[in-house]
Amino acid sequence: MKFNRIVCLDKTKLQDWALEELQKLSEKKIEYHLDYPESDEEILNRIGDAEAVLVSWRTQISEEIIKKCPNLKYIGMCCSLYDDASANVPVNFSRERGITVKGIRDYGDPGVIEFVISELIRLLHGFGEQQWKEMPLELTNRKIGIIGLGTTGQMLAKCLLPFGAELYYFSRSRKEKWEEKGVKYLPLKELLEKCEIISVHLPKNTVLIKEEEFRHFGHEKILINTSLGLPFQESAFEEWIKNASNYAIFDGDGKKELPADLENRSNVIFSKKSAGWSAETERRLSEKVLENIKSL
Repeated sequence: MKFNRIVCLDKTKLQDWALEELQKLSEKKIEYHLDYPESDEEILNRIGDAEAVLVSWRTQISEEIIKKCPNLKYIGMCCSLYDDASANVPVNFSRERGITVKGIRDYGDPGVIEFVISELIRLLHGFGEQQWKEMPLELTNRKIGIIGLGTTGQMLAKCLLPFGAELYYFSRSRKEKWEEKGVKYLPLKELLEKCEIISVHLPKNTVLIKEEEFRHFGHEKILINTSLGLPFQESAFEEWIKNASNYAIFDGDGKKELPADLENRSNVIFSKKSAGWSAETERRLSEKVLENIKSL
């Protein structure tokens, strides 16, 4: 399928070879932006009469914008698409108006897992500035809970099992295959009480841990978040992290909505970089986005 005009609405991070392939699908020269629009008006100006738009997770496309773009036939999300609630595009609304919307999955997970494992080991052993307990500790026999046993959670479980960690998980659906491998299912309350370390891998806009859940989690614990946004209630987390025996680890995406004053706490460890971004990630993203639009 060929479009009259394709617009990359913001910095989608598509590689040059992918842009060359995209050009073959556009009658006019494709428009590629290296920044992020700051208003709906700017988004509309960039889309114009384009029939196809590609967009990263950082730009929000509203229903009002869709209503004002009658020429749109395709929206390619250069980011994960789990469901309408967690997407930055009104997926169901767009599809009802005859616009095809496609997203991608499983392109940045290896880097996320490397970040979680490396930062956790640094904290347990004191290889960095912080050390969790008085004596260095191994991953061996550590009680670790994974919240969200999707692709990322499964990859983390696969990496932790050889270390001899005692693994538990909570997910919307049971994963019998992983239970057979020794990853035990627990309801959320029990998981929080049982585990010393929790790693959260949930879709954007999913808030699962609130004041009551933090009470069950208790103290002398480690919370790891690499989800897009905060999967917990901010005020409840602020109270929990006041206890110096608790530690929290965030990558660049996981901390984006974290108040700046919390970043200055010695028991909050964060990276300015997105854990899921690498040369390999960029390649996988480009391949999957291109595959989606070519399949129309």
